[in-house]
Amino acid sequence: MEWTSVNDLREKFLSFFEGKSHTRLPSFPLVPQGDPSLLLINSGMAPMKKYFLGLETPPNKRVTTCQKCIRTPDIERVGHTARHGTYFEMLGNFSFGDYFKREAIGWAWEFFTEVLRIPKEKLHVSVYLDDDEAYDIWTKEIGVDPSHMVRLGKEDNFWEHGSGPCGPCSEIYFDRGSEKGCGSPDCHVGCDCDRYVEIWNIVFSQFDSDGAGNYAPMEHPNIDTGMGLERLACVMQGVENLFEVDTVQNIMKHISRIAGVEYGADDKTDISLRVITDHIRSTTFMIADGILPENEGRGYVLRRLLRRAARHGKLLGIDRPFLHEVAATVIAENRTAYPELSEHADYIAKVISAEEERFSRTLNQGMDVLFQLIDRLDTRMEKMLSGEQAFKLYDTFGFPIDLTREIVQEKGISIDEERFQKLMHEQRVRARRAREAQGGSSWGSDLLADLSEPQEFTGYSTLCGHAMVMAIVCGDARVEQMTEGQEGVLVLRSTPFYAESGGQVGDTGVIRCGDSLFEVQDCKKSATGYTLHIGTLLRGQLSVGAEVETQVDTERREAIRRNHSACHLLQYALRKVLGTHVHQAGSMVNETRCRFDFSHFEAMTPEQIEKTEQLVNEMIFAALPVEIREMPVEEAKKTGAMALFGEKYADIVRVCSMGGKSIELCGGTHVGNTMCIGLFKIVSESSVAAGVRRIEAATGYGVYQLLRSVDAMLEECAGVLKLQNTAELPQKLRALSAESREKDHRIAELESKIAASQVKDLFENAAEVEGTTLLVAGFAGVKPDVLRQMIDRAREIREDAVAIFYSTSDNKASIAVGATKKAIEKGIHSGKLVKEITSRVGGSGGGRPDSAMGGATEIFRIDEVMAQLPDILRAMMKK
Repeated sequence: MEWTSVNDLREKFLSFFEGKSHTRLPSFPLVPQGDPSLLLINSGMAPMKKYFLGLETPPNKRVTTCQKCIRTPDIERVGHTARHGTYFEMLGNFSFGDYFKREAIGWAWEFFTEVLRIPKEKLHVSVYLDDDEAYDIWTKEIGVDPSHMVRLGKEDNFWEHGSGPCGPCSEIYFDRGSEKGCGSPDCHVGCDCDRYVEIWNIVFSQFDSDGAGNYAPMEHPNIDTGMGLERLACVMQGVENLFEVDTVQNIMKHISRIAGVEYGADDKTDISLRVITDHIRSTTFMIADGILPENEGRGYVLRRLLRRAARHGKLLGIDRPFLHEVAATVIAENRTAYPELSEHADYIAKVISAEEERFSRTLNQGMDVLFQLIDRLDTRMEKMLSGEQAFKLYDTFGFPIDLTREIVQEKGISIDEERFQKLMHEQRVRARRAREAQGGSSWGSDLLADLSEPQEFTGYSTLCGHAMVMAIVCGDARVEQMTEGQEGVLVLRSTPFYAESGGQVGDTGVIRCGDSLFEVQDCKKSATGYTLHIGTLLRGQLSVGAEVETQVDTERREAIRRNHSACHLLQYALRKVLGTHVHQAGSMVNETRCRFDFSHFEAMTPEQIEKTEQLVNEMIFAALPVEIREMPVEEAKKTGAMALFGEKYADIVRVCSMGGKSIELCGGTHVGNTMCIGLFKIVSESSVAAGVRRIEAATGYGVYQLLRSVDAMLEECAGVLKLQNTAELPQKLRALSAESREKDHRIAELESKIAASQVKDLFENAAEVEGTTLLVAGFAGVKPDVLRQMIDRAREIREDAVAIFYSTSDNKASIAVGATKKAIEKGIHSGKLVKEITSRVGGSGGGRPDSAMGGATEIFRIDEVMAQLPDILRAMMKK
């Protein structure tokens, strides 16, 4: 048994099963394809469910993979133990109705004892209690000593998950030696000690369960095996845990160099090193598969992991963004098996950097708020952080709940989790209702379940044709006929109408049958892939089986084509101007605009926008031919064709090439030559989410309409300013701007004088606290700068005084605090005082001992807090 690297182990396993007539498949993306039951791929078998359930045909009845996986139920334990991690790789060999127990068991033993040369005496095997067949194969055919065999019950050795395929399993264990055991003479496989480590699980899917305890034998049983690569590496490298295997250890060493600490020297720093090491592995692979930090779903998992890692970096004394540097080591250690990491290296680094910087901006402020809450709980002798407070930390400062939980637990404080989850649920409900309010139409696939005849799409080559009506849906029911005035859906045998997909809107047009006329107002795809022609029967009647004539709105389709092709040119131009980290994050193409969302982490400069626009127009004027070809997806990727992150593509795809520059996988409709686009104009550039920018643009006739609207606006402006022509506008606006600045200056001078006169009168109602004058006053609509001037004036009038002035506007408050030299000598600190005030009214602030500013959102509490000021000042003076 020789020391073997992680990368060599992976290759040896896959090569071994290729030699047993298995097809080696690359790891599936971490984003599940067509499986809404999973947030992230969490096992080697998960992407294979479609094959086991007969939903799709596998490329071979024998398949082998090394699948990247993410599991996060134990995220809070990661780091605190050396056993837990969120990212791992699962080796597996699968049989879909081909070989069964004898081959699966024999090959597992062969791989361990002959390829890896693990001593046979070190291996132990468990089987299901009643699985005599597997027991006999192990003992009588393989030759495993019965003393190395154990039978375990259903809980340990029977794989079942609800209804569906299930069966007994057999697990192979490695004996780490008696020195790792519990010392009991009865120690054996199944003991809770660390002596026997399970390394390979072989599942024999031979029954079909109804979920109620009834098991029917399957006609064609399957094999599903799983072996953790990192766990196998622990055995082959003779190390204690996954953080000590070669590839993972190299990542940790990089973190140690940055932090200036050594693993194993201190328990607390070890926890942080393990957290960062694990989380940067997970996040690097997640980003490579197209996941972006968000506040929901898998994007929230990514954000939690990144922010938890960043926080532990702070605990190690790293005071700058560093995770993107460590990601480079993750990529270097894994690039051979996962070339997509190298392909997206720049993109991965920029996503991580942007999230680190974003979190850093809110971390200090959020930590201040959290520690103020903790101090307040300590003062009140309380041990529970309210759900509202935890939710605000999440919603306002981006603190994942597990990060808040981890920090407060260190102080012996718990969280009102039930209330927090209730507030989270209410937020999700509001978001879902908002999405539903945006509109959209869905048609239940069960209404068309009996349709088996394929539908032909002719819209790439023609915009009209003849077809037969296959089905009619009115309301929530299938009908045989629809009559004049009814709204409904038609399903045709063939159609030139493009159904909304890939960001391109659905076609509109008409469908005729004699004198009957159906107006198509939109087209969408059913769950089973049929184009649904949604609209109204304007006259006559239509029946199932009728022969009809179809006609797409030609002018509208041509405009959509121009905008869609322009989107492709835009992506090419953005990658040239901004960098190859740019990837499409969404699009919407209709007849008036093209909207393109893309990965980028800061607003584009005017120069970048101009350069991008110019590059697109240069490609339009170059009259580049647009070539559409169909080819196998792997061949398409070799041409350099751009594909959407996480998108599932068929075996045969359409590749759209524009003069060999822009090459993308695309099922949409396009112009035949870029010159048909006419002209391209960027209308706006904005942010739509963290790390995602949006460009809206117009083409062709849309640019002409845009120019006309700009001309009309300029003419209107000239009319308002009583100018003869629009050319005079710049000079007039410069004059008005100068006049406005002069007025602003005069207003500021007047406000300052008014403020100074008001402050003197306010002292008549001032209070005394331990011999110091306390002046408190509230105003409406007074600007922060004026409040500062009033504070300065108050400090001039009295030698021993503290002044607090606040002003409310738009449900927010500005608070100014000032203290004289004598008040400061008594212990008053304006910066600390404004922090104390704002912490009680939902805000924050700070400043110098003599002058400070803050802001607040809970203005309904201000009067209550101002009434507490004498006590707050006394407490500050005593310190």
